[in-house]
Amino acid sequence: MDCGGRLLLFMLLFYAVSGNVVFQVHHKYGGRAQGQSSVLRELRAHDSQRHGRMLAAIDFQLGGDGSPTNSALYYTKITIGTPPVDYHVQVDTGSDILWVNCKNCLRCPTKSDLNIPLMQYDLSASSTGKTVTCDQDFCDAAFSRPNTDCKAGMSCEYSITYGDGSRTDGYFVRDFFRLNQVTGNHQMTSTNGSIAFGCSSQQTEEGQSSQQVDGIIGFGQANTSILSQLASSGKVKRVFSHCLDGNRGGGIFAIGEVVQPRVNRTPLVPDQPHYNVILKSVEVGGQFLNLPTDIFDTGSSRGGTIIDSGTTLAYLPTDVYQQLMDRMMAQLPNIRLHTVENQFRCFPYSGNVDDGFPVVNFHFEDSLSLPVYPHDYLFEVGDREYCIGWQSSGMQTRDGKEMTLLGDIVLTDKLILYDLENMTIGWTQYNCSSSIKLRDEGTGHAYDVGASNLSSGFTLSKVNVISFLLLIATLLVNIIE
Repeated sequence: MDCGGRLLLFMLLFYAVSGNVVFQVHHKYGGRAQGQSSVLRELRAHDSQRHGRMLAAIDFQLGGDGSPTNSALYYTKITIGTPPVDYHVQVDTGSDILWVNCKNCLRCPTKSDLNIPLMQYDLSASSTGKTVTCDQDFCDAAFSRPNTDCKAGMSCEYSITYGDGSRTDGYFVRDFFRLNQVTGNHQMTSTNGSIAFGCSSQQTEEGQSSQQVDGIIGFGQANTSILSQLASSGKVKRVFSHCLDGNRGGGIFAIGEVVQPRVNRTPLVPDQPHYNVILKSVEVGGQFLNLPTDIFDTGSSRGGTIIDSGTTLAYLPTDVYQQLMDRMMAQLPNIRLHTVENQFRCFPYSGNVDDGFPVVNFHFEDSLSLPVYPHDYLFEVGDREYCIGWQSSGMQTRDGKEMTLLGDIVLTDKLILYDLENMTIGWTQYNCSSSIKLRDEGTGHAYDVGASNLSSGFTLSKVNVISFLLLIATLLVNIIE
């Protein structure tokens, strides 16, 4: 379910999705006590797996560390069922489906290196849980068409296969979610909502080895996402944002209209399964790269530039990558690059990287720019040893053009706003450890919401924590019934 390139081959949906999280990198890049080769191998594996997906507010705490030298994912704790049980799921802004591992799941993971307990959902143990049948509207939406083989009482089953060979099989269920409703500035109360989600009954060994949490919560554009489910009942707008803190880790993830800070926007490319935008040019150290005019052209295929908070690095067409690297290294002719893991360009450096390396600016339609600073695109893997986060894409669209995919190294320390109501995306540089304001559309009041910490109960040395907020109109009881 990964926007970067894990291709969804089944479910008759045929799209690559990301997510999550969904919320990946902060730019300190430290913390895990392991060798450099192991760190880089794990990082690239993470991205390659991805490349083969109105009145109140609801707060979810998030944890995890998306840095290349740590766990490379963000996760949230959600509470499902009656009696309530906690699950940890990866947050993915490009995925469309929320799913968790279920009781007696075959080849599902039983332990996590995040030091969190892994759980399996038990439908029979929840008094409010029920199976989604194949004749219900949600099942039709998941497959984009009615199931002609559906018979009365049959469950709505799914099978998702990714480009890396991993797969999850299961069926859809519906149950209550316990949600923390924001009732004022940094104030919350508990309420329940009913959401349909996937119950994974089987995974391949590839899926088991890569998964560190209980499932995935997707925030893509499809009707099956939790965002679309809430919006279809008129309880939320299809607007969300995230802000990843590069200094301390964590940040904010919110659904609803952000009134502070204000952001400038660029159009989303319509009819795409991801968050595609129109990239016009690239500037390195104040000089524009000499690129073909159509190198970022979306054309009629699913190319163009994808904004993906589920991918760690940034992947550029070969010509863009080579020119960017040449221009960047021209400012430091005495640096000697060496290759690690056959793909990472690394070097020793004892100075302040922000003083020695250029700012890279991406320029989009409607004069919106996205600055990326050296401390964002360079990550430290050893004592005064840095590696470069820019990667040559190699990902091609059906018409042969190389894709541009901008992951979390370009999104750090910025508030990124996704507005599906108006099909725009925008951003602004921001201190993600501070608060933002969400509008209560019923009263016109704006509530302060900010980062919170999920890590206090865990033993991770560095944990990114994000406050996850859903702007809603009423109590979320039976909202999707």
